[in-house]
Amino acid sequence: MASFNEVLAGQIDAYIETLFVPADPILAANIENANAAGLPAINVTANQGKFLYLLARIAGARRILEVGTLGAYSTTWLGRALPPDGQLITLEYSAHHAETARRNLAAADLDQIATVLVGDGAASLADLIRAGEAPFDFIFLDADKTGYVKYLELALQLSHSGTVIIADNIIRNGAVLDGCATEDYDHGARKYNAFAAAHPRLESIALPMFKEKIDGMTISRVK
Repeated sequence: MASFNEVLAGQIDAYIETLFVPADPILAANIENANAAGLPAINVTANQGKFLYLLARIAGARRILEVGTLGAYSTTWLGRALPPDGQLITLEYSAHHAETARRNLAAADLDQIATVLVGDGAASLADLIRAGEAPFDFIFLDADKTGYVKYLELALQLSHSGTVIIADNIIRNGAVLDGCATEDYDHGARKYNAFAAAHPRLESIALPMFKEKIDGMTISRVK
């Protein structure tokens, strides 16, 4: 695999963050609280959070679904993109992570529009379908990569024409390239990209992003 200039990538990422993502005490406290609670530092970056926020705003989202809450860092970005009467449902497997997320959402004054549901991602999505949950305008997947294809299949049942679906961590530092996948998450990301690219109800593109490593998001629109 070709070499990657981590120093230059970090400098570019810092330049973008300094210019477009001003320091935010609420988001900084979110990270501090997550670290103090022992959550893994795998949340989206500040630049990625701003990217998600803008996409949700551009889509005019009123209802957002997230699979994979962690400490609610990305949830906070997405919640801020909603109008006052908007709704956000976020699904989290870990009860400990969910409790930290709820505290962070309350601190961000988003606890009235954001609901954290605890349980297996696929099972929670199926529960929403069975309950007749109304379609969502924007769906963000950032959880177990081995479950991504299943999440997308279920998410499509909770979408409408025009719904935007974003999947995170789909480049995995180049591990998705032919012959480079070594971990289950690598194979999961490859399968997701192939599934999204070929699905007749979706128009999609993968967008690489970088900081200390190369990763990215696959962006889809439901036809």
